[in-house]
Amino acid sequence: MIAQLHGVLLDKRPNQVLIDVHGVGYQVQIPFSTYGGLGDLHGDVTLLIHTHLREDGISLYGFLSSREKQCFELLISASGVGPSLAMKILSGMNVEDLIPAVRGGDLAALVKIPGVGKKTAERIVVDLRDRLAAMETHEPARAASPGGPAEDVISALVNLGYEQRVAEATVKEIRAAGTAKTFDALLKSALQKLSGPERVARSAR
Repeated sequence: MIAQLHGVLLDKRPNQVLIDVHGVGYQVQIPFSTYGGLGDLHGDVTLLIHTHLREDGISLYGFLSSREKQCFELLISASGVGPSLAMKILSGMNVEDLIPAVRGGDLAALVKIPGVGKKTAERIVVDLRDRLAAMETHEPARAASPGGPAEDVISALVNLGYEQRVAEATVKEIRAAGTAKTFDALLKSALQKLSGPERVARSAR
């Protein structure tokens, strides 16, 4: 079982990376928060890995922090939550916001995450409320990756299921207001705006 990868970052996208480890390329699925902390292409990178075995193959899920990896593994232990949905949850809400939301039974906050309905949110709260109590140690936040955060956020929103034009308009509006400039800040503001009462329609998938 692969628990960690250290190598050269050959390609990075908001939802996946390609890492060269001694000539072998590993494709790893990542949440947006991990993407925001990655360095430049062709630089060294180290990711903690969760190896998910399936009947038709093996999938790798990577994280920059052990806290995020632990939260992912707790999420997939909840009833009805698979790896893909767990990644969407971690992409739609950072760990520091997710833990108190689950611990406090804040269903309204959870259902704002694309892909999470009321029943799923209820199951997550029931299954994980007590287990998340152990995750009390906070790690320092990672710096956002340099260069092109607006385009990265647009790509991230499209991957979550929002229409390209809606994603572009939302990011443009936030940048015009000057309230967010980094990848993490832009993404958080965009998700809050799109999940609010004035939200625009998302494309069906």
